[in-house]
Amino acid sequence: MADGYPEYMRKSIERLESTRDERKDIQFERMHADESDDLLKKFHPDYREEGKQKLKIGASKGEKVPLELLALLEAPSLIDPSEINLDQIDYDVDILIIGGGGAGTVAALWAMKEGISPENILIATKLRHGDSNSMMAQGGIQAADTKDDSPVQHYLDAMGGGHYTNEPELLEALTKDAPKLIKWHEELGILYDRDEEGEFIELPGGGTSRYRLHSSGDYTGMELMRVMRDEARNKDLPVLEFAPAVELLTDEDGTVTGALMMNLETNEYYVVRAKSTILATGGFGRLHVQSYPTSNHYGATGDGLIMGYRVGVPLKDMDSVQYHPTGAVFPEQVLGLLVTEKVRSLGAQPVNDEGELFVNPLEPRDVEAASFIRECYGRERGVETPTGMKGVWLDSPLIDVLKGEGTVAKNLPAMVRQYKRFNIDITKDPMLVFPTLHYQNGGLAIDKSGATPVPGLFACGEVTGGVHGKNRLMGNSLLDFNVFGKRAGISAAKHVAKVSKGKLTLKHVERYGKALKSAGIDTKIASPLLLPEYRGKKVLERHLDIEVTL
Repeated sequence: MADGYPEYMRKSIERLESTRDERKDIQFERMHADESDDLLKKFHPDYREEGKQKLKIGASKGEKVPLELLALLEAPSLIDPSEINLDQIDYDVDILIIGGGGAGTVAALWAMKEGISPENILIATKLRHGDSNSMMAQGGIQAADTKDDSPVQHYLDAMGGGHYTNEPELLEALTKDAPKLIKWHEELGILYDRDEEGEFIELPGGGTSRYRLHSSGDYTGMELMRVMRDEARNKDLPVLEFAPAVELLTDEDGTVTGALMMNLETNEYYVVRAKSTILATGGFGRLHVQSYPTSNHYGATGDGLIMGYRVGVPLKDMDSVQYHPTGAVFPEQVLGLLVTEKVRSLGAQPVNDEGELFVNPLEPRDVEAASFIRECYGRERGVETPTGMKGVWLDSPLIDVLKGEGTVAKNLPAMVRQYKRFNIDITKDPMLVFPTLHYQNGGLAIDKSGATPVPGLFACGEVTGGVHGKNRLMGNSLLDFNVFGKRAGISAAKHVAKVSKGKLTLKHVERYGKALKSAGIDTKIASPLLLPEYRGKKVLERHLDIEVTL
């Protein structure tokens, strides 16, 4: 089997190996606040002001958002409202859930627990049920459920990680509900890693002060979705696949009354009327903000943001984007794919071309990512790939040195398989990594029940903002979709009993179109995007055009 690394990279790996004995006993100090703030301002992509612009219209007019998102928010609808027949209703339900990932599935399960029968719920999803970032999540889920931990400590860690910009009531709900959600998972049959005594194996994460990360190998999101999707199917929950929403529907008073879906195969529209509508559409990683590669699934194009904003929901923290520090850089066939933070939780260290450990492996993600960027483009100590990209080594073999041979293979099977396909054995050789666009920190405004400010519309999961502030800690995304999926599902079910189904309209789309014209906005694109575009020289060379603040 041929060596997966070219010879010049092999020389860099030899330098890394020569320092391993010295590094394995190093306790690299965490950065002080002043040092990390200075690092972020100089090197983190969020601080490149040229990458953002203020919105000219809508509920968050004047707020800054990434240029890639702004182009879609300030674009006309894919549809002409005058051409849509809303009198022909294809699906008439109590609750419409837009999105078939973790948040949408959890919302449906808890709506049923609240008394809504499965036939009165519809999950409509862009791709297949489960095709989502939830399925791709690897590292684990946080929950403060040990004697030396508490939801209060979890809250403080997450608030600090979010730079004290998190919405307090949302973060309180997240951390308080966590232990109860883990118990629910046990009841469903989700298998978390346990020791020989049957106790949970809990690991640290970047920015955490306690070991509270529950994992299922490095397939945690897949394990959650395996069980939850089966639970939904066993209850005969209706799912409409390959049918993304293109616009929400409202009544004459502005209450959301369902959505207009599009069949991706035939391009025909489906009219769905509902008493409660839940947006669970996930994030916008496939917009490749600031030209970064992404770890996101194919459908993550920010559709829920577009539809929610058009109907009047404000945006929260959309000036902040999470770039996961360890995205794959080599081989290029896996460019941008996630190298789970669990690799660092188990003891792997980030090391530069000279074999030096240059940052604490468990800094919060934004600080860790900025450190990697500084090492590659500020200090010029990164490792260059054959096509000119740069990265740093993640010393995965160190895990077996610290914790015994076989630890990597046992705890990181997905990572082992991902690299084995390219003749790289991560139990013997390190991985080359660089930050990848990973998570949409901000999103639609909600309250602690999962309700948006617009009547009849609820939201949960990555499409929402406020929970994580300006930076999310590891393990809080899987927790987020469980906590607020549950809360949104319950709230939507309770809302059903309070309302009757009103007349369906697209008046808010007409008003938004007029606002665009009044603001002098003229664009050739329409939104939502639905599917990403990967044709053309500029797109194919995106990863070579990353700009860095120096």
